[in-house]
This record gives sequence, C-alpha cells and structure tokens, in this order.
Amino acid sequence: MVKLLAAYGALLAAFVVLKLPFIIAYAPAGMHSFRALWSGMSMDMCMAGYFTVLPALLLIAGCIMGPHKFLRRIECTYYVFASAIISAVFVLDFGLYAHWGFRLDATPLFYFASSPSSAMASATATETIAGFAAWLLLGCALYALFFAVAVKWPPSLPSGSRGRCARTALALCLTALLFIPIRGGVTVSTMNPSRAYFSPDMRLNHAAMNPVFTLMYSLSHRDRFGEQFRFYDSEEAKAIATRTVPADAAPEKWLSTARPDIYLIIFESCSSHLLPSQGGEPIALRLDSLAREGMLFDNFYASSFRTDRALPAILSGLPGQPTESLMKHVAKVEKLPSIASALAAEGYDCRYYYGGDANFTNMLAYLRASGFGSVVSDKDFPLSERVSKWGAPDGAVFERAMSDARAGGASPRFCVVQTSSSHEPFDVPDGNPRYAAGAPRAFAYADSCIGAFVDSLRALPSWPRTLVAVVPDHYGCYPERPEKIEARHHVPFVLAGGALLPRGRRVGTLASQTDIAATLLSQLGLDYGRFPFSRDLAVPDSIMPGEAMFSEPEEAALLTGHGAAVLGVATAAATGPDSVVSLLKARLQVLYDYIDGL
Repeated sequence: MVKLLAAYGALLAAFVVLKLPFIIAYAPAGMHSFRALWSGMSMDMCMAGYFTVLPALLLIAGCIMGPHKFLRRIECTYYVFASAIISAVFVLDFGLYAHWGFRLDATPLFYFASSPSSAMASATATETIAGFAAWLLLGCALYALFFAVAVKWPPSLPSGSRGRCARTALALCLTALLFIPIRGGVTVSTMNPSRAYFSPDMRLNHAAMNPVFTLMYSLSHRDRFGEQFRFYDSEEAKAIATRTVPADAAPEKWLSTARPDIYLIIFESCSSHLLPSQGGEPIALRLDSLAREGMLFDNFYASSFRTDRALPAILSGLPGQPTESLMKHVAKVEKLPSIASALAAEGYDCRYYYGGDANFTNMLAYLRASGFGSVVSDKDFPLSERVSKWGAPDGAVFERAMSDARAGGASPRFCVVQTSSSHEPFDVPDGNPRYAAGAPRAFAYADSCIGAFVDSLRALPSWPRTLVAVVPDHYGCYPERPEKIEARHHVPFVLAGGALLPRGRRVGTLASQTDIAATLLSQLGLDYGRFPFSRDLAVPDSIMPGEAMFSEPEEAALLTGHGAAVLGVATAAATGPDSVVSLLKARLQVLYDYIDGL
C-alpha cells in the first residue's frame, strides 16, 4: 500500500513546508518559531488525512476492479482541485494575516459572498496581481509534487485477481486508520484549534496552525450559538451577568430639547491614537475640536474588530461576537432591537448614508429591518462620484446627507452617516500637503469631511435642536496595531451640537459602543428595556459603574473598575481577577444564549 502512504506523506510534507513562509514573515525570530512546526504537526496530520480519503477510496476501487484509466483520471483531477484549494487558502491567509492578525476563517468568504467588489476593495492592484500569481505558481508546484509522489511514482496495482482480497482488506484497514489523524488521536479530545497553542506569544500559536483546518473548523461550527461558551448553568450565568439599574437612579439631562435631530457619524477605522486630546497624533483635528467643545468619552471602547460586527453594537446595543458575524444570519438580525426602530415609532425620519455597497455583509437587510426608511449607498451616486474602490468618497456622501438636511421636513431626523475613505487602500480625493499618501492623509480627509458637515449643520436654523454623535466602527490598521487588546479597541465617542447642554466636558466612565442605544433613548425619555446589553451613560458612575466588553476571533475581554479579564477563545484560558473572569464568562454565555433565542 505504498501508494496510500505516498499520498499521505506528500500532503503532510506540503502542509509543513507551506508554513515556513508564514513563520519567516510573521513569527518572532528564534528557535521557538520552528517549534511551531512540531506543535502544529497534529493539525497538519489531520488535514493530510482528510485530503487522503478520496485517494484511499480510489485505491480500494482499484484493488477490487483492477487498474483502470478512468480511476487515474479521477485521481489526477482530484489533485488538481486539491492543489488549487490548498494554494488558495495559504496565499489568502498569508496576505490577510498582516491586516487581521488571525488565521483564516470563514469571515472573508462571508464578505466575498455578500459583495465581491467590496471584499476586494482593500487590496491594491499590485497585491491582487501578486496574490493571483502566487496562487498559480504554488498550485502548479503542489500538483507537480502530488503527481510525482502520489500518482506516478508508486508501483501500479497488479492486473490479475491473485491476492485481490488481501490487497482490498489491507487498503480498507489503512483507510480506516486515517480516522486517527483526522480525529486528532485516540484521546477524549478531538482536533480543535487549541491544539496549536503552546506559547504565550500568539504569533507562535498562529504559526503552528494550519489555515485549511481553521477555515474548515470555522465553517463547520457556525450557527451553533447555544452550544458555545458553556461555563455555567444557564440560570447561574444570568445571575452572575445581570445588572439592574437602581429604582432611584436619575440620569443627568444632557439635551435642551426632547426631540432633537440626531446625526450619528460612524468614523471608519478611527481610534484614540488620532486625537491630540487623547494623547494621539494631530490627525483627526476637526473631531478633536468637536470633542473639546462638546462631550468626550475618553474611556470608551469599540465592541469588535470589523464593521459588520460594529453596526449591531452601535445601533442595536449587541456586543460583538468573537466566533462569527451575526450579520450572516438575516433571520436573527431582523429580530434585533434598534435605535432607528425605536425612533421611527416616535415619528422620526430615519435615514442611512454610505458610499459603498450596502449589500456587503448583508448590511442592507440589517438596516432595513432596523427601521431605516431610506438607505443611500453607492448605487445612488453617479459614476463620476464613485472614484474610490469603496465607491463614493466621504465628501460626496456628506454632501448628499447635507442636501437632504437642508430640504428639511416636519419630522425630527435620525441620520446615520457611515464613512469609508479611511479604509484601506486609503485612496482619497485629497492632496493635503501636511500628510504623505496613505493612512494619515485618508484619516485627515475623512476628518475634514466630518468637520465640514458639522459646519454646514451649524448654519441651519435647526442647529439649536441638533445633536451630533461621532463614534468609530472599530480600530483600524493605523497606527501600528497595538499588542494589548484594550489598546486596540480604545476609541473616542463624541457628543456635540446645539442641543447639547454640557460643553467642554470629558467623561471618564468605562463604556463601549453597546451603551450608545440606551444613552440616546434615555435622553429622549424613551424606554430602552429591549436593549439588555446597553447601559445609560447618563446614570452617574457612583450609582451604576461602567464597564466595557469587546472581542476578536482570538480573544474576548472585559474591563471593569475591579480590573481587566481576557479570555482565549480557542483555549478558554483566562487572565485577570477571578471575579472579572467569572463575569466575562457569564456575559459571553448569556450573549450567545440571547442570540440563540432570536
């Protein structure tokens, strides 16, 4: 059965060797980097086992039927597809890791399926061409290896019937033995991503992983919300996680009118590192000016790491999930509460403005279900204005929103403007000489568009009853990605406008994007009971202390006044005070139970 062993050996060798470029590019230098090869060997053996199943079945067929040309054709065709798939996964994983910081999962497939053009918008033409070339070259190299070792080299099966039963029995036994590496051994634990974790340095753990396995694991473990993060009995988890607002808690009044026009600006990829008032670089100067004249929440955190997870956090008060995007599940997001639906019930005219493809990540379905009567996206702009890879740049989007604002109307407005120009590849129609091309210029451009929009709002008669809120969707790739998860998620939240009573105020309460819903609705005297994960920030910290929960595919974290806890998603290993760790685990379990029940 040399043929079967040769196929398995060729696949295993390919998986091991293909890790070397990742180790060289991303793992820290030193011998520990090569220990990752050993730590991830069981995962490579697992995937080699999966890919050897079909050759094993063809071998069994050959033992029974004798050698046939069509079996060889099937075998060659299979290795063509296997080479194409393996090379595509490794090339895509290698390219995305520099931006995302985690190994490949189902996320890019979800993005590509919802809007291919938007999914590719972050990549430059050079990156796209280089990636395609690398895929072709690597695919051809893998096929040459598999053909030489697994197809051509092994001796052919005898054509006679002598020994056929013995050969078939042996082939069946060897095929059955593939179950052992596929399962991950004979212990109680089956193969899972945590097998690769051997170091406190996450880059080493990532280097040990097989991206084909992480992708397959992600695809096969979707939709099972009620089975994830099971740390306690359900009632016990609720008891630990539940926070109640004291009956005598009286929120501060921040608005001069009960029904203001509300403009919520979602600033793509911005972070506290861009505001001088928060110790950052002098880039987002207009937002910094708004923060100084209005209210700046400077202990504020983004709930997740991508826009499709940020929108439900901002608009529905739902914490981001570390394992997958809820936006994929249209039937569930349709049941989420939202700021827009609550305001629409009060007579608000709810509108959403975005220069890109609103179908990307099922965003349009979510926005419509959330109560937005009008959604403006790339298709609503002429081709002459769609000059960036993401569609219409921020300047055109704000101009459209401003044109509608000037038109006015009898109803109060809730308008959300989602920017996109500060997203990679940072192609913006701005030649600001203060900044070189790239991220700083793109952020400065988006910031200037926000400033110009607010200036235009000031000129309207409705300015005295206008509230402006600015919040980033998530931390971006500039400046360099901080090592600590709390630094990566630290973002500003700014309230300004003529309807805002407090001026020049900094609020140090721990908070996150999920708290925006309860805070806005409370200021309007509306009930926010349908937002179980949202806290009213106008309730004094002394009555109800703040906290912030946020997550990434690798980690989930909770910050409280008693300390910070970080939980490894794959390993369930946690650091931090025991009480905060328990609270974080309970919060995750309750969150997933809530989603499972939608």
